[in-house]
Amino acid sequence: MRTRQLGATGIEVSAYCLGTMMFGANGNRDHDACVRMVHRALDAGVNFVDTADVYGYSETEEIVGKALKGRRDDVVLASKFNGPMGEGPNRRGSSRRWIMRAVEGSLRRLGTDHLDLYQIHHPDPDTDIEETLSALTDLVRDGKVRAIGSSNLPAPQIVEAQWVSQQRGLHRLRTEQPTYSILNRGIEREVLPVCRRYGMGVLVWGPLSMGLLTGRYRKGTAPPDNARMRWVPRHLTDEGKLDAVERLLPVAEEAGMSLTHLAMAFAATHPDVTSVIIGPRTEEQLADLLAGAPRTLDDEILDRIDAIVPPGTDLGPLDISYTPPSLTTPSSRRRPPDSRAAA
Repeated sequence: MRTRQLGATGIEVSAYCLGTMMFGANGNRDHDACVRMVHRALDAGVNFVDTADVYGYSETEEIVGKALKGRRDDVVLASKFNGPMGEGPNRRGSSRRWIMRAVEGSLRRLGTDHLDLYQIHHPDPDTDIEETLSALTDLVRDGKVRAIGSSNLPAPQIVEAQWVSQQRGLHRLRTEQPTYSILNRGIEREVLPVCRRYGMGVLVWGPLSMGLLTGRYRKGTAPPDNARMRWVPRHLTDEGKLDAVERLLPVAEEAGMSLTHLAMAFAATHPDVTSVIIGPRTEEQLADLLAGAPRTLDDEILDRIDAIVPPGTDLGPLDISYTPPSLTTPSSRRRPPDSRAAA
């Protein structure tokens, strides 16, 4: 397994990061099987594990904690906060009040006294970024967190966070975790150049576009009736994306690899991508992903991919991607009726 520097942190991480969202209630309910997957990944050279408190509403972190007993020192362990962890309005978000509670819960479930990387799971438009960075800075100074990062943060907000850190003497965001795949290349426009500018490590999620880039979902065929289809049905039946998949399949075949391996190699090829998150649900899926780790793509293959999905192009958002309130809340784009009449 190849390793790379995680931005300017001095931390060395594997080119593949084991994502654990499918461990527990979200996917594989067999805890022993999930523990075996963690051990198999570590034995294959993966030293980077990413989780979040909201995955399985604590269950996933407990599984990861069990799997890392006796092996914690060999692992770069990352978790995230921000998602809802209960009914109360203050059991979520990026306030100091919640961060200080959330980190203690994650540390307890993971059975460790520190996190190597603690990430803001989603932007929080209701919380001043200085409030968040101040709390995270205290966690670093207390030794509970080694480095801090963000996930799904738009490029302007990354720049704002870096500026606030500089002006207020706070710890900087050292990593960003955006979605990236052949079908979702939007981060190539601004997010990746901004991360390069600030020396941030980048760990990307969704390299298989939630399963579309495995070749299991084909145009003109009935989609399988499974939990994933009920979870993200629009994404997996998007005609534009399915058209691209049909054009990518012969590219993979002529390159002598599966579409899955082509997609993973594509994500790992970008020079600004530090680590690609794999999210297996089964041991068989993990074995296949690990088998493709040595794969690389030459310029001819990359040029053919560019012709199908041009650089910087998103063929449509993932159904679970972050969408800012400016797009989801109509009132943020429309003047009140009375003011329209006055104008």
